[in-house]
Amino acid sequence: MDEVATIRYVECPRDSWQALPRVIPVAAKRSHIVSLLRAGFRTIDLGSFVSPVAVPQLADTEQVVASLERSEGVDFLCVVVNKRGLERAGRVEAVSTVGYPLSINETFQRRNAGSSLEDSWSLIAWLRRATRESGLRLIVYLSMGFGNPYGDPWHPSDTAVAVLRLRELGVEGIVLADTIGSATPERLGAVLNELTEIDRLGLHLHARSDSWEPRIRLALDFGIRWFEGALAGIGGCPFAQDELVGNLPTELVLPWFARRGFESGVELSSLPRLADRAANLSNRYGFR
Repeated sequence: MDEVATIRYVECPRDSWQALPRVIPVAAKRSHIVSLLRAGFRTIDLGSFVSPVAVPQLADTEQVVASLERSEGVDFLCVVVNKRGLERAGRVEAVSTVGYPLSINETFQRRNAGSSLEDSWSLIAWLRRATRESGLRLIVYLSMGFGNPYGDPWHPSDTAVAVLRLRELGVEGIVLADTIGSATPERLGAVLNELTEIDRLGLHLHARSDSWEPRIRLALDFGIRWFEGALAGIGGCPFAQDELVGNLPTELVLPWFARRGFESGVELSSLPRLADRAANLSNRYGFR
């Protein structure tokens, strides 16, 4: 590829940290995020404004984000699942984007957000109006976008219909989320074939360390230019199933993109050190 193209890459320490059983100190979280900023990461998914009972690891999100300075061009994203979450996010000046997880199937919506799909769609309409008034950006994550482990009915067109409905509500940022690593190249292709518009569409894959490359290669072929992952491939959703499937390993994925002419803005030489740092945090505060 002769010309350098740009991708949007979201680093997701929130996804890496949320299932760890011992709480990482605020100072350690802040230090890690600052190191990401220095390396050139510009969009960071770093916390969530949800119940501390549900996700105790992220109960300190206000303190973590408030300890940071967000410069021009940097996007600090946090997850919310209800109106109270948005109210909390609005009180922290450095937060610029909120993300709402919307499942394709009923079972996971109740497990993950504690609400029905019907109520969740109503909430999204409210979130769209409220974020527009407050100056925050809204992203919706379509969880279980490639099937589910519960036996709930799913077809690739279900995901496409949800994307279209979100567009009609005025939601500009939509991320297809492969919550449990079910987005085989065949399923990924089937979903993307159903879509009529790829622009402003992101992809958050959970994949084994040896299975991510065919998936992102296919996504690039379809025109996807927004990807999300986590250093050392750490993370997964604790509400989806017992076995967590890791994120795209940033330290491998970004050099892979660069070799194919896609620029992320991140200093690639810093990635091995940052991946070691992420792994050390996970080992220190993780499961023993």
